[in-house]
Amino acid sequence: MKITFVLHILGALLICLSLSLLTPIPFALYFHESTISTFAESALICLVSGLVMMKLCAGKKELSLREGFAVVSFGWLFFALFGALPYLLSGSIASPLDAVFETMSGFTTTGSTILTEIEHLPKSILFWRAMTHWIGGMGIIVLSLAILPMLGVGGMQLFQAEVPGPTADRLKPRIQDTAKLLWGVYVILTVAETLLLMAGGMSFYDGLCHAFATLATGGFSTRNASVAAYDSGYIDAVITLFMFLAGVNFSLHYYALKGRVGEYFRNEEFRFYLFITVGATAVLMWFNQGVVYESVIDNLRYSAFQTASILTTTGFGTADFELWPVLTQYVLVFLMFIGGCAGSTGGGMKVARILLLFKHGLVQVYRLIHPRAIKLVKLGDQAVAPEVMQSILGFFALFMGVFVAASFLLAATGMDLVSSGAAVIATLSNIGPGLGTVGPVDNFAHVPAFGKAVLVLCMLLGRLELFTVLVLFLPSFWRR
Repeated sequence: MKITFVLHILGALLICLSLSLLTPIPFALYFHESTISTFAESALICLVSGLVMMKLCAGKKELSLREGFAVVSFGWLFFALFGALPYLLSGSIASPLDAVFETMSGFTTTGSTILTEIEHLPKSILFWRAMTHWIGGMGIIVLSLAILPMLGVGGMQLFQAEVPGPTADRLKPRIQDTAKLLWGVYVILTVAETLLLMAGGMSFYDGLCHAFATLATGGFSTRNASVAAYDSGYIDAVITLFMFLAGVNFSLHYYALKGRVGEYFRNEEFRFYLFITVGATAVLMWFNQGVVYESVIDNLRYSAFQTASILTTTGFGTADFELWPVLTQYVLVFLMFIGGCAGSTGGGMKVARILLLFKHGLVQVYRLIHPRAIKLVKLGDQAVAPEVMQSILGFFALFMGVFVAASFLLAATGMDLVSSGAAVIATLSNIGPGLGTVGPVDNFAHVPAFGKAVLVLCMLLGRLELFTVLVLFLPSFWRR
């Protein structure tokens, strides 16, 4: 593996980040804030660092699979480190570890926060916080493929390492064209939600920040009480809809915009995703009715919102679900493990994997009765290749292994059983809120430093779906 070439590409990504760091400046000017120099200095540091890395580490033009994994993993790490500069330079967050935690949470669209007083921060800082979601939502690497074709490198290795899900769905022969299409859909949905939220009374600033967080399934809000602060059924409905859409494979949105709306219901994963959403909402409503909510409309409003928020791993809150019946909390924890569809901006194990694991289990039961039968696992009309099924089984085993190991590490810091397990699944599935001391009305500020470091790693592992990061720890990865 050519480390110099990896650093060359990482330098280019830092230059992209430097441009992104300029976007909050117009808001700093509009709100008369003193953070203009903060973002200018942060952008300059990223720009100079990127240029130096590109200049000193120029190399070959062909990207190997190993180098693709390294670029993706270290790309997210570099973005988290350099993206923390505005927090530190402005004094919004004093601790470097806390700043990296907040930035990693943003870029990985986790939405977990160490901030206790969000509304007291400069609006330009909060815009950058939401911007990290939006950049990370569709993926830093996909963004770089869309706007940096002049790198002259083969992008499929990056796309396969970055795009969430069992397989990467290519819409066009050239990877740059696919990336542009995906980002085009992303932008259209972001604009649409921003306008709809403004129609409900939000300012352009708040509407844009919440649209960034929704479409990225991130969950950072500009209010301490999250979406609950607006106390609007209309806003709840709009965000619920777009959270649901953000959890859908974006290639289906592309087909819908081309007039092929029927592709949604021809897609088996989407049908299963819709079934889970409706089913979970119905269960929550059944046990909340008359106990938490007297009105059926209010029950539907809050139950549907929380289902979409947790299933899509967005993490917005309109209710403290820790006050709901215990069974409803179990349902929400189950949804935390599932996540959105493959090819969406959601985290978790992905609906497609859960569906295929269920089908694989049924096939194994069938073979007990008919040992000589040849029965294939299918997704839609397509038979799933054995190697893909093996990858899914391996992913599930690793996911549960990391969950258990990280939970033990957090418990070792003194956190209680519920809080440690909830904190891990909230970060590993990129959700945000958990249960216990990291519940929907709490934050992660109290987590010990070692625990925060573990959770930062969980965020990265979850966003890049384990294999991309864990492969770097294999000695054979670095050998010829």
